[in-house]
Amino acid sequence: MHPILKPALRRGWRDLNTIQFGVAPAHALVLGPVDTATGSFLQLLDGTRGLPLLREEGRRMGLPDDHVDKLVRRLSGAGLLDDATGGGSAADALRKRDQAMDRLRPDLASLSVTTAGPGDGMRKLAARRAMRVQVRGAGRVGAVVASVLSGAGVGQVDVLDGGVVEPRDVAPGGHPAEAIGDRRDAAARRGVRQWAPDRPPRRGRRAAGAARALGAAEELGGTGATRAAREEEPALSLVVIAPRDGLDAHAPDPLAAEPLVSSGTPHLYAGVIEGTGVVGPLVLPGATACAGCLALDRADRDPTWPRMLAQWRSGRARHVTACDLALSTTVAGLAAAHALAFLDGAAPASAGVRWEASVPGLDWHARPVSPHLSCPCGAGVVDKGEHPAGDKEPHDTMAG
Repeated sequence: MHPILKPALRRGWRDLNTIQFGVAPAHALVLGPVDTATGSFLQLLDGTRGLPLLREEGRRMGLPDDHVDKLVRRLSGAGLLDDATGGGSAADALRKRDQAMDRLRPDLASLSVTTAGPGDGMRKLAARRAMRVQVRGAGRVGAVVASVLSGAGVGQVDVLDGGVVEPRDVAPGGHPAEAIGDRRDAAARRGVRQWAPDRPPRRGRRAAGAARALGAAEELGGTGATRAAREEEPALSLVVIAPRDGLDAHAPDPLAAEPLVSSGTPHLYAGVIEGTGVVGPLVLPGATACAGCLALDRADRDPTWPRMLAQWRSGRARHVTACDLALSTTVAGLAAAHALAFLDGAAPASAGVRWEASVPGLDWHARPVSPHLSCPCGAGVVDKGEHPAGDKEPHDTMAG
């Protein structure tokens, strides 16, 4: 172990004997009392020394024999310490990829703040590289989501959509103007490759061909070809459903999501409908409400809803749908953040909840989505989960 004080947490002396780690209340901690020798020793926790050398340095500074080990344990228990060499073999392999690490260091610093154990942040970052996420929809929201996930280190990001890139699809971080006229899925995949920190894990020709076959089969609604393609592909860690038509995110079709529910594949909805951005719900099949639950609940509350929805989904020609660029970018960023939180093992606030914000106020609010007793998804009782807490003051730790 090569201990390092988490560099993302800024340090400052509250007084002569007390140090505060972190600025924002969500992660700030206070250490005290700290004597002069211990305060000087903390400067040595920079990841360049192992424990034997740190013990020697401590003895030179006049610290008691067991003081260094006790201090390291207490700092680690408080979540203030990282391990510059930790995270396992996958993390070791990622560290050797200098170009990728240069790109991902801000993400690693963030993960180190939100994980407790030394090396946990690097372990999670390395784990992303082996994950496969599918993004369905390559418009202003979906193409940006795919690029962000790829840029954050997700090793395989597949994008499914039809048609060609239109001027209205162009967005910063998504389709560039030069892609107009190109196939949407192919253009989005180019963006995925462009924003990846480095080359993703290599896939054989059969797996690459299977990915193309899977995309084509799902786009055409095929079943046999879809099953055959899936046999060659690694399991999906998550599907992000970001349709260009925001109605399909606001009122998702239960039939379209049924294969995901039946296969137990987690999926997250995101989109823009008129002037409202929607992120969620994150559906954990069998545990949280699905699209079927959402449809049944809405019909219970508004008997005219199915009739209205059928009219809105009719094949009549529509004008260009409203999709504010700043709002769509915000939705894409929030959806990608929720997706990454889930992939990293956390329980994002979108699990069983839909987050909505409308222009021009952009006041985000949560709308819980309850499992419906008549829905065959089997979600059962609602898991209330965790909700964002208000600001809190830094709390003391390791006093005495």
